[in-house]
Amino acid sequence: MLKEERHQVILNEVRIHNKVLLTDIAELLKVSSDTVRRDIKELHDKNKLKRVHGGAISLGFNHYNYANNEIYSLEKKSRIAEKAVSMLKAGQVVLLTGGTTNQEIARLIPPYLKITCFTPSLPIAVQLLPKPNIEVIFIGGRVNKDSQITVGGGPIGVLSELRVDICFLGVNSMHPTDGITEFDWEIVQLKKAMIRASKKVVVSSISEKISSVQRYKICDIDSVDILITELENTDPKLEAYRGKIELM
Repeated sequence: MLKEERHQVILNEVRIHNKVLLTDIAELLKVSSDTVRRDIKELHDKNKLKRVHGGAISLGFNHYNYANNEIYSLEKKSRIAEKAVSMLKAGQVVLLTGGTTNQEIARLIPPYLKITCFTPSLPIAVQLLPKPNIEVIFIGGRVNKDSQITVGGGPIGVLSELRVDICFLGVNSMHPTDGITEFDWEIVQLKKAMIRASKKVVVSSISEKISSVQRYKICDIDSVDILITELENTDPKLEAYRGKIELM
């Protein structure tokens, strides 16, 4: 595979999943980790992605400002957010994980809607703060600098005391038989706690993520109540999920 082709594959993976690991990309491309490391450095130097320890993240992954053009598939994520926001009612207690799709949900929540929002995500908390009728409760702890969400025993302890009405669960990968998976072990533990803390779990994800698998498992499909994508419910890409989960 030519270098330009490798670069395109890396960029596509980063844009879809927000973060990639050197080892996973090396396996995908059938090249050495050193080759991928050089490729990522070149892309970083060209301002196409951000190099981090062990891999790379997209430039839009931890941006607070949604008016930039680095957010991958923003139009699709806005469509997902519109569907998600239509589920909200006054008086609800809502839990939002991190991720650019959930940031878009936070952006579109009407400022007049009186709800309580818990989140471990710094960008989402900042997005919600200007909305006068939304009570924002930040779940504190040690901050993962790549994703800008809190991880570890602190937030998991707080989540063990919650029973929220609805959780919008941003995901890295989802598969009809392998379930919901992640590449970061600490984030896996956080999201497991978020699922346990919620009466209803809604996965908000662009369709490109819903047939992929990462190394660590969060839960099976039957732990999720609703899947929201940008697609129409009748789209053939959702066939494997039909009957297993409610589609929006």
